[in-house]
Amino acid sequence: MSQAIEGVRWTIHDIEVLPENEWTRYEIINGELFVTRTPHYRHQQICGKTFRQLDIWSESSGLGVTIISPGLIFSEADSVIPDVVWVSQERLAQIEDEAGHLTAAPELVIEVLSPGTQNERRDKEAKLKLYSIHGVREYWILNRFTKQVEVYRREKAQLILVATLIGDDEITSPLLPGFCCSISCFFPE
Repeated sequence: MSQAIEGVRWTIHDIEVLPENEWTRYEIINGELFVTRTPHYRHQQICGKTFRQLDIWSESSGLGVTIISPGLIFSEADSVIPDVVWVSQERLAQIEDEAGHLTAAPELVIEVLSPGTQNERRDKEAKLKLYSIHGVREYWILNRFTKQVEVYRREKAQLILVATLIGDDEITSPLLPGFCCSISCFFPE
C-alpha cells in the first residue's frame, strides 16, 4: 500500500519527525512523500534470495558489498529505500555517511515490484528517473508475479532497458565480473 501526500514538498528533515514504526517506510522522490507498509513475505523472500546470490559473489570476489534496504539519500528532496543494492568497496568508502546511509548512487540498485499500478509506476517511472539522474549504473526490477527481471543499464547518461529475463535465463553484469545466476534462483517455488 502506497500513499502520496499531494501538494506538499517534503524533505528528509520532515521524515525525522514522522512516527517511527518498523512496519512503515517513508520515501521522498522529488519532494513527494510515499508511505508504504512492509511488503508481502514473498517480496521479502525474493529480496533475500537476490541478496544471497549477490552476497556470495561479493564475498568471493571481494569487490564490494550487497546491502538490503539501505537508506539512499540523494538530496533533501530525494530519499529512498531500495530493496537491495550492490556497491563497490571503493565507492562505499566515498558515499557512506556516519549513520550508515548512502549519500550518492551505488553501482547497482534492485527493486522488487509490489502489487498495484501506483507501486509499479513508482518503480518503473519515478525511481527509474531518479536512479538515472543520480548516476546508478545498473537497475534491476524483479517482478514476483511474472517471475521476470528487467535489466536497465546506463547508456549516454541514462538508464535504458537492455534485457527482460525469464525462466532459466542467466543474469550477468559488466559491473560484476564473473557473476552469473539463473534468474529462477531469485524467485521462490
